[in-house]
Order: sequence, then C-alpha cells, then structure tokens
Amino acid sequence: MEIPKTMQAMVLEKQKEPLVLVELPVPQPEADQVLIRVHACGICRTDLHVADGDLTEPKLPLILGHEIVGTIVKIGENVKQFTVGDRIGVPWLGYTCGVCSFCNKGKENLCDQSLFTGYTIDGGFAEYTVAHQQYVFKLPDMYKDAEAAPLLCAGLIGFRSYSMIGENVENLGIYGFGGAAHIIAQVAVYEGKKVYAFTRPGDIQAQDFAKGLGAVWAGDSNELPPEKLDAAIIFAPVGSLIPAALKATIKGGVVVCGGIHMSDIPSFGYSLLWEERVIRSVANLMRSDGESFMRIAPKVPVKTEVTTFPLSQANEAMDSLRKGKINGAAVLIMFEN
Repeated sequence: MEIPKTMQAMVLEKQKEPLVLVELPVPQPEADQVLIRVHACGICRTDLHVADGDLTEPKLPLILGHEIVGTIVKIGENVKQFTVGDRIGVPWLGYTCGVCSFCNKGKENLCDQSLFTGYTIDGGFAEYTVAHQQYVFKLPDMYKDAEAAPLLCAGLIGFRSYSMIGENVENLGIYGFGGAAHIIAQVAVYEGKKVYAFTRPGDIQAQDFAKGLGAVWAGDSNELPPEKLDAAIIFAPVGSLIPAALKATIKGGVVVCGGIHMSDIPSFGYSLLWEERVIRSVANLMRSDGESFMRIAPKVPVKTEVTTFPLSQANEAMDSLRKGKINGAAVLIMFEN
C-alpha cells in the first residue's frame, strides 16, 4: 500500500479548548519504531484529563489517544519482532529508559524518563502514528478493531488495578462503571468473584449495564452494599469515594485507586483506615500487564461495549464521555479494516 505524504489528525493546541482537525505530514519511523495506519483509537478518561487541564504537562500541540489499533505499514531499520502488515495495539506507556533505578528493579511503570502515548508523545487521534517496537502488542484475532481498542488502556490499567486487590477476595466493589470497570468486571466474574457495582447516583442505565455483565448488585456510589467488601477498585476520579469505599470494606480490606487523576480526598476519621485497611494507587502499566491481559481476555472472553465516532467528531465523542452518556467505551474510527 502506498503511504500518503499527509494525514488528518485531531490536535490539542491548547488545554481547555476543543481539538482542531488539521492536515499534517505522515510521521516517519525512527530506527526502533514502526509506522502504523490507525484503524481505531479508544477515548480514555485520561484523554479528558489532558484536554481539560487536569494533567498539566502535556507536549503541545498534541495528538491525544493511547488505545490505538492499527496495521504496521513501515518499519525502522532495527525492528525485528514485527513486519509490515502486522496488526498491533499501542498503549499508554510509550517508552522507558531501561537504566534508572525503577527500571532496574522491574518497575518500569515508574521510570524517571518514561514517555506516554497521547501525552508526551503523539497518539492515535490521527490516520497514522509511530510507536516504539518494544511498547506495542499483538492483539487477539477474535477482536475487531473497535472492540480491541478499549483493551489497550481501560483493559490494561483495569487489569493492573485488579491485580493489586490481593488474594482471597470474594466480594469486590467497583466504583465508576465505565470503560475499565466494564472490562474488569467480566474478568472478576470469570474468576468467581461477586462484583458490586457503584455508579453515579440515579444512573439506572449504568446499574442495569453492570448487572448485565454479571454484577450481583449495583447501586449509587453513596450507598453501602448489602455485604461488606473484601476489596474495592475506584475508577471514577472522585476523591470522596475513598472514604466511602473504606467504609464498605472489611478489616484488612484493600482500596485501589485506578485512575491517573482524582479530585481532592476529603478528610476522614482514622477509624475508617484502622484495622489494617490499605489504600493504594496504580501508576501507568507494565508491559507484562499487557502480555498477561491479552492472554486472559480471549478466555473469559472479555466483550467490550463500544460506541463509535468518525475522527472528525472527536470533540463530540469526548463530550459524551465527559457527561457520562457512554456505556462502556467511546472509539474513534479512522480506517475500516
């Protein structure tokens, strides 16, 4: 296939302003990079945090998007593990240095020199993008492009959050039932856990959606579940949910904060934390998370609920997600595969 010289992209020129549809040169891959013809790119809540100014250090101008599915159309001279024509996925973690203390300890997600797709390097709200060969994944064949896109962040960060809840968890609470929650709930149900879903107060549609995915109970985030939770994962960026989740957990329970941004956490009495309850955050992802999740997803099998939009409607799609009008995930479609 002949590669064009230019492409369309939705560009964030300034935070707190709409994306702009522009014509840009198609990027060229460096020695360790691949050039990807983007078929689909999911819209993550992190994209909203970047666009809305909650995350304050993006490169600007910037092409958002870190749930990228596409086909390799050109490879750099050092690329050995992929060939032209391979379908791959590109996640949030775009590069690590490999030599800092965190990388040397097997904690590349905390690398001091890390780069992030759609934040410090251009992402997938475009017809073409480049990515480093070490930070992309082959995707399970069973998923169509739009279905696969949410696996690349909602799935991966959700899976990392899920892996931190600890052992012997029977009752799992999930706060904020969007892209990540609807994926990881299926994994939890597959592994025999009882899922309790917490949504925005009064969001009956989201609660019904959660029950349809196997949740044994779904209710408002300001309610207590009918049984105490062994652990909880918070995907909604709402700090007040931390004391709410602590109140709902048993002694020794774990509350995992699965988002990159959260509003301020209100003060709460020490009695909520006492009895060896734990609060922990999740930062970025490890490539091993991606490899593990891509193995388990087809076994469940994880089914993603997506609403698709053309690239030119990225602003409308983001606004729908921002207002809670999307069940599951929003996905931009660039090229039909």
